[in-house]
Amino acid sequence: MVIEPPRSVTQPNDQALRARARRVIPGGMYGHMTAGPIVPPSYPQFWDHVDGPYGWDVDGTRHIDLLCGFGPMVLGYRNPVVESAAAAQAAYGDTMTGPSARMVELAELLTDTIAHADWSMFAKNGTDATATAVRIARAATGKTKLLKATPAYHGANDWFTPMLSGVAPGDRANIDYFDYNDSASLEAKVAEHSGDIAAIILTPFQHDSRKPQELVDPEFARAARTLTTGEGAALILDEVRTGIRLDLRGAWETIGVRPDLTAYSKAIANGHPIAAVVGIDALKEAASSIYVTGSFWYSAVPMAAAKATIEHALAIDAPTRIASAGELLKRGIEEQGAHLGAQISGPLQMPYLSFADDPELTVAMAFTDSAIRHGVLMHPWHTMFLSTAHTEDVIDDVLRRTARAFDEIAVLKN
Repeated sequence: MVIEPPRSVTQPNDQALRARARRVIPGGMYGHMTAGPIVPPSYPQFWDHVDGPYGWDVDGTRHIDLLCGFGPMVLGYRNPVVESAAAAQAAYGDTMTGPSARMVELAELLTDTIAHADWSMFAKNGTDATATAVRIARAATGKTKLLKATPAYHGANDWFTPMLSGVAPGDRANIDYFDYNDSASLEAKVAEHSGDIAAIILTPFQHDSRKPQELVDPEFARAARTLTTGEGAALILDEVRTGIRLDLRGAWETIGVRPDLTAYSKAIANGHPIAAVVGIDALKEAASSIYVTGSFWYSAVPMAAAKATIEHALAIDAPTRIASAGELLKRGIEEQGAHLGAQISGPLQMPYLSFADDPELTVAMAFTDSAIRHGVLMHPWHTMFLSTAHTEDVIDDVLRRTARAFDEIAVLKN
């Protein structure tokens, strides 16, 4: 295979669109997809089309995409099984005056697939799902306090956004914080707020940006389950990032810990906009008592896409396939970057690359910039996401290109 030389970063179409965006969009872009000073200059802001594991930016450059839209693509871009189901439903209708039968079918599929799920509700985004889960917990318990790890991202509403501009102090008044994987820290917070805890919310593993990922300590997960049950509160697992990729039955099934409520979004429809909350039967009445809704929450096409995504992921054992790709990537990257202390942490399906003695992300920025110019889209401080479209051949191609990138920054470092 011929690997083209590293590309320039002139990107005339991308730069022109950025200039136009600055005139009509606050900041030129916002949220997690902002490509500004926090990522290298080679990182594209605007994209033209995608297919399988690849994305083409507006300047026509192809990238092997290791971000998968920041998570939604678990079966690869434009997966034919999913897109066929979505198109079939679109021919009948999408947003209608009421939901289609796909809503019931999808709820049935989720409750059949997810080990602890007795019912399902649907929305659009991960923030919708985590916020709905918290509201259900408060409705069920009549309590107000929410305990969460710090730092931990659970969405962008006033409860959870990491940026406090525009957030009133009162919006955080009923939240308190503990350290992830630290049972003593969690126990202390439970003792402090005992009697008024509605929920404890956790991610399946710690995936905060700009630091290596930390897998959950099974003893910590079990302690969280025991403490939550003892308080008569709800244990919420935020699987917005992890759903389908790690384990279709639930991310903590392998350690024998089941939550009361789980929030899903991102990959459950392979890029079609939908979120879900699933929960145990004991919380079903509380879930029916709250008022949450949205004009597009009941749209049929994303539900058809989600149904096809989950069924196909089950049929091909998607988590195992993706983990195999992740193992190849981890082994290759760590061998290539050993001289720089390259380390991939977290689950194999969601690798995070970091470098030793790199607190300012200087090496991460340089490597990401070089990798992108060699045709591999990475991010200097965000989790990567792999899909079933990242086959062994694709990962081999990635590693041929990252080898060139490592050689390039080794020269720069010297």
